[in-house]
Amino acid sequence: MKTFDYDDIQLVPNKCIIKSRKDADTSIKFGPRTFKIPVVPANMESVINEELAVWLAQNDYYYVMHRFQPADRPGFIKRMHDQGLFASISVGIKDSEYDFIDQLKAEQLVPEYITIDVAHGHSDYVIKMIQYIKEQLPTAFVTAGNVATPEAVRDLENAGADATKVGVGPGKACITKLKTGFGTGGWQLSAIRWCAKAARKPIIADGGIRHNGDITKSVRFGASMVMIGSLLAGHLESPGHVINIDGKRYKQYWGSASEVQKGAYRNVEGKQMLVPYRGSIEDTLREMQEDLQSSISYAGGKDLEAIRKVDYMIVKNSIMNGDY
Repeated sequence: MKTFDYDDIQLVPNKCIIKSRKDADTSIKFGPRTFKIPVVPANMESVINEELAVWLAQNDYYYVMHRFQPADRPGFIKRMHDQGLFASISVGIKDSEYDFIDQLKAEQLVPEYITIDVAHGHSDYVIKMIQYIKEQLPTAFVTAGNVATPEAVRDLENAGADATKVGVGPGKACITKLKTGFGTGGWQLSAIRWCAKAARKPIIADGGIRHNGDITKSVRFGASMVMIGSLLAGHLESPGHVINIDGKRYKQYWGSASEVQKGAYRNVEGKQMLVPYRGSIEDTLREMQEDLQSSISYAGGKDLEAIRKVDYMIVKNSIMNGDY
């Protein structure tokens, strides 16, 4: 199998058929709704909170709320629905999560989207949770992950998952690849390609995005949605404190498997770091959309589908030509 990652690939331009890049349509249908761009902030406590979730939903962006205040999830769903907004939550696979699903059913409190958020998603226990959610809350759109192989995608889809999330350890705040020796670090884009060929349902590419063009590459190799952590951390709206160092501003960013998140040093596969302060997330998301529109123009089409058909070259880490 060819293995490559984002820095190893350049997409080949096609004849442009639109007069202006503004004419390119970046929208994506994911589950029951259509969103402005195929981008979702990572469901990490250092990336998203309720205030940002509300803004994203109001502005036609997909979001997934993290699962680190589990008792507040029913209230979160109610508050989103009271505002006429969709609710998108995360769950784990502990026994208590089954009680939570039962509670949602009993209270007729059904979120539109549920993400089963597990580091190693190719698991009998994830399969069991998919089946239970689809049995109890059949109208919820269930994403399950994270996975790295076509076999995992098939198993989760066959269990009833409506989408799968691909990526084990390629994120900037993740050290799974160093701590365990396993993961998609260094071949995340290949993993997306490999898994997409087996998928009958949408996949989310999760992790390893360092530049806006990596979103386009994810779409080219089969992603319907791209989950981004570090590039969407560090904003005015992001959780975490602003820290001033030598006249420059930064924000905290930490992995969901980090000591910071766990509150103890056990099974740590994440780390904390500082990311540059980036101003408003609205500006960053607009730039991502504009860059995607440019990508569509280079792909020779009018929408994201054109990107999926372009040729590519494997250039093995030579894109930046020493600019790094």
